Amino acid sequence: MSKIVFLYTMEGCPYCKEVKSLLEAESIEYTERDCDEYDLQYTLLKENTNNDYVPAFEIRDDEKMTKRFLVPERDFEELEDAVLLVKRYTR
Repeated sequence: MSKIVFLYTMEGCPYCKEVKSLLEAESIEYTERDCDEYDLQYTLLKENTNNDYVPAFEIRDDEKMTKRFLVPERDFEELEDAVLLVKRYTR
């Protein structure tokens, strides 16, 4: 698979915990990036989306050399919708 899913999270965030469970239930592979540990990448995500809410996603397509960002309130309201979008952009 040439698409990689990065999930930006914050420690103690109940929404982050829930979306991880939803992703795992759908067998969607992802790499978690804690916003404090990956500050530079998180800053780039915020600059590209004008949004600093988590959980947020970065989907990379190495074949096409593209990135897609999915963030709360801009791209989805419900976590289930976020998972559906991730599935759509990774299949």
